[in-house]
Amino acid sequence: MNVGRIATVAAAVYRQPSAVKNISQVCLVCRTSAFQNILSFSGTLRGFSLSSPARYSDKADAGICRLTQATKNDFDALLKGVADSSTQEAVKRILEMADRAAMRREVLHTDFLAPPILKVSMLVLEKFGDAKVIAHGGYPQAERCRLSVGYPDAVINVSDVVAALSVAGNFGFQPFSHGDFLGSILGTGIAREKLGDIIVLGEKGAQVLIVPELVDFVIESLDKVGNVSVSCTKIPLDTLEYEPPRTKTFTTVETSLRIDALASAGFKISRSKLVAMIGKGDVRVNWNTVVKNGTILKSGDIVSVSGKGRLKIGKIHTTKKDKYAVELIRYL
Repeated sequence: MNVGRIATVAAAVYRQPSAVKNISQVCLVCRTSAFQNILSFSGTLRGFSLSSPARYSDKADAGICRLTQATKNDFDALLKGVADSSTQEAVKRILEMADRAAMRREVLHTDFLAPPILKVSMLVLEKFGDAKVIAHGGYPQAERCRLSVGYPDAVINVSDVVAALSVAGNFGFQPFSHGDFLGSILGTGIAREKLGDIIVLGEKGAQVLIVPELVDFVIESLDKVGNVSVSCTKIPLDTLEYEPPRTKTFTTVETSLRIDALASAGFKISRSKLVAMIGKGDVRVNWNTVVKNGTILKSGDIVSVSGKGRLKIGKIHTTKKDKYAVELIRYL
């Protein structure tokens, strides 16, 4: 069978997947090394490579076809250990997107992802050998980012994944918060996942990261933040006025690494008050809500408390008295 014939059959299968019931029906064999990738169907279309030389067999498990794209079982294995079900489903959709992009040799982009989903997605996609991933947040410290996933050679050349807007007005008489700007923008009808970080600039207003296709819509639709009239203009990403976060580092010595011990020391509040805030759902670790005050923390964890800010767990050492000397990094 020549390469042209293989390509014709594979194309027909791609257009009519319902006609194929199992992988053996579309397992095409090529004795040459020039053509290594064709299409198969086993529930959904996947790409696979052929071993060469090879002989035809009616049995799908005869070793003729070596699958190279992730299957459902592969996804489940990659996601093993992700406890939060909503995060798991979100990351699974991104894996499926990466699979499609790699198979078609193209690049696809996610919406802006919240930090916990972003973090897990990056870790999981590093193990997914068929696709490359790059995060785009608009600036180095961005928390919310879009992911570009797909064929490795194509991903490195993508651009214009994130755009920036300046929101200006007379903010000198009344301070406006991140929530004020976010609420006003969402009030235009835009979904949260279409927005990245919002950099609040005090009297100068704010700068907003957004998907490029909605820039014109926001410029036309957003005319007020609170009771202040505003104007929106598109700005280059290299004019964003972000600053590295200011922090204060100190060490606390505790008998355990429980969140109620470390966070109460880090935020300078009583342990009983912190436990009450956990009960109200106001405490998060790595952006996931904490439900147990006995949750154990480790180096690198980010603790967020509503109304108090964020805290990072730094280095941890055991003292001679078997206590824990923990470096706490408080974001100011």
